[in-house]
Amino acid sequence: QVQLVESGGGLVQPGGSLRLSCAASGNIDSIVVWGWYRQAPGNQREWVALINGDGETDYYGTAKGRFTISRDNTKNTVYLQMDSLKPEDTAVYYCNGKSFDRDYWGQGTQVTVSS
Repeated sequence: QVQLVESGGGLVQPGGSLRLSCAASGNIDSIVVWGWYRQAPGNQREWVALINGDGETDYYGTAKGRFTISRDNTKNTVYLQMDSLKPEDTAVYYCNGKSFDRDYWGQGTQVTVSS
């Protein structure tokens, strides 16, 4: 089992920045890919950023150039640095860990971009 706890969400003005954190515990060695996803009201959950065990990253189109995913293995924490935020980035953001046989999810953290 793996437990994920997100933090760092909040209200920010357009153009601002936030850093989300995902603290992981449990059998984290089973995780092969870490990711951040988001879900806006009325929309399906969509992936935002991924990082694998080699540190390779990938980003969904609108996140490229604005968001950065990283991982601190010493703290068992995955981060999502979000810059140049836009109102359309408003959503609940979820941390995800993928093992070979299942997905693990956090409870989500709300990000609201509004003036």
